[in-house]
Amino acid sequence: MSVSEPAPRQVTRSDVARYAGVSSAVVSYVVNGGPRAVAPATAKRVADAIRTLGYRPNLSARALRTGTTKTLGLVLPEINNPLYAAWAVALEVAAAERGYMVLLINSDGDPESDHRAITHLAERQIDGLLVTSSMARPDLAVPSLQGIPTVVLGVLEKGPGTVSIGVDAYAGAYEAVTHLIGHGHARIGLIIGGGSGGNPELRESGWLAASRDAGLPDGPIAREPWSRAGGYEGGMRLFSSVNYPSAVFVSSDMQALGLLRALHELGLRVPDDVAIVSFDGTEDTEYTSPSLTAVQQPVKAMAVEAVTAVLDLAASRQTEHPLHPPKLILRESCGCEH
Repeated sequence: MSVSEPAPRQVTRSDVARYAGVSSAVVSYVVNGGPRAVAPATAKRVADAIRTLGYRPNLSARALRTGTTKTLGLVLPEINNPLYAAWAVALEVAAAERGYMVLLINSDGDPESDHRAITHLAERQIDGLLVTSSMARPDLAVPSLQGIPTVVLGVLEKGPGTVSIGVDAYAGAYEAVTHLIGHGHARIGLIIGGGSGGNPELRESGWLAASRDAGLPDGPIAREPWSRAGGYEGGMRLFSSVNYPSAVFVSSDMQALGLLRALHELGLRVPDDVAIVSFDGTEDTEYTSPSLTAVQQPVKAMAVEAVTAVLDLAASRQTEHPLHPPKLILRESCGCEH
């Protein structure tokens, strides 16, 4: 009968100190980046000892000692959406530059899943929470957020009682439709997600205001899910009839991708028969055929601001963050490069 060997002993900070010929405190200063400076030559000896011995700091013990896990929680509704994937990457980079890691949970855009995800992250003693939803609600507030510095991402309008980072969707939609009007289009449709109850969403408000300010009639609307399939169904609804609009503003890139397929199946050419401007400006819009003119959200800049905002909240600092202006990227689908 064989006897199993005992598990190898975990390398401690004291082991590293003895190997490098320094005190345990100096090892702590190197690992934690302070609070005291360490001479470069000494820091190199400690780093070499850590690599040689395979030392891994005890993060749980450090969290108890310092009161921080150096971890931010992130809740996104659908990581397969190129916009949210871009958010995830940009936030991870921004957090890493501040010495933090990001723990991501995909909630599938369901409010109950949002709440469960937030609860799970809170149990892991995160230092701050970054959260969005498929409808970019600025008023997302649930009991599990209490006591955790929280920033709501991707909002389209400021909400009371929350710190949020987002884009001026009204201005972006208004500029997109005004651009299409400048191409001579007098009847501009809209494909957008959501229902028709309550106040119109800001992308819809901007679309409507631009047409009315130009003295044009309201264009037709197709309300379909925020997805490629939703864009396809919206395209089929708007353009299967003879009296279809000559241009359309699409409220998300994913819907615009579905619209392109619908127009192709219907035998309509972009931009010759139908001009398109989409909203979001993800990388996908550059590689469609034709390439999509898009209202681009400044995701990288918003991610940096979001990380700064949540760390400011964690440090009990006041923070104010206006909506970011979007940028209209001109490509083929509106007729600019055709």
